[in-house]
Amino acid sequence: MDLTEQERRLLALHYVYPVPWNRLKRLFETDPTLEKLHAYRSGQLADLLDMPFQKAERLKDKLRQHKTIPFDKLYERENITPIPFTHPSYPDSLQNLIDPPAVLYTKGDWTILRKSPKIAIIGSRKATNYSLEALSTIVPPLVEHEMVIVSGLAKGADAMAHEAALAYGGHTIAVLGHGLFHLYPKENEHLAKRMEKEQLLITEYPPYVRPAKWTFPMRNRIISGLSDAIIVTESTEKSGTMSTVIHALDHGKDIFAVPGPITSALSLGPNRLLHEGAQPLWNGFQVVGSLVSDR
Repeated sequence: MDLTEQERRLLALHYVYPVPWNRLKRLFETDPTLEKLHAYRSGQLADLLDMPFQKAERLKDKLRQHKTIPFDKLYERENITPIPFTHPSYPDSLQNLIDPPAVLYTKGDWTILRKSPKIAIIGSRKATNYSLEALSTIVPPLVEHEMVIVSGLAKGADAMAHEAALAYGGHTIAVLGHGLFHLYPKENEHLAKRMEKEQLLITEYPPYVRPAKWTFPMRNRIISGLSDAIIVTESTEKSGTMSTVIHALDHGKDIFAVPGPITSALSLGPNRLLHEGAQPLWNGFQVVGSLVSDR
């Protein structure tokens, strides 16, 4: 992927300061090409990035240490394609977020990002065979109509969604909550390896960033932001799944929920959504019909 000098400078900045685009906006408004990045005094960086002086001093030191590193070449060697916020291939849907990723790091076929519509399928890490059975009726029509399945590569419902897309010959994107040099959970290593060859892994974190509790809630906004609609299979009422749904509702996305047996704790999430107005889902053609009518 061809990058401008400005975008190469952004890669260097983001490597040492991996924050969303809104945190860098004032810097870019002052210095759109980032040509002055290494000339700023610590006090100027503190003001432009709204950070304490001591933190700005440490950032300036890190920038100096990494000044000559060709990050684009290093990523290419690792089969990682970075897509900066300013690049034409950056997804339009993510630019609408309040805090869009400053850089998307991708591994696999990054052109899948250009395909639409995209449907997020999410649910519990403890999803049961009920989710698997539901996906066998939901995913085939989506794949037939060339819809891309988006999920988070977590255990349970996420992995089921990716595997269903693969099984039925579709495209799928996994949004990770860590850098591409790491993998979480280990149980999905085989799936991740297959997806980085045939499909697409993406993350907003530089490759060295390890999984942490705070990184996964952040990645949920990307799952929602990429997707035209959200499907919830099994979920508890309070979970990462629900945080993704709330984000999607705030951005006017369609929410579909698979009705579940009232005897199951994993039905509380989708059944609550149905009570609050989500569309009940038992067949993928319902999603197809809804999105076609909206266009």
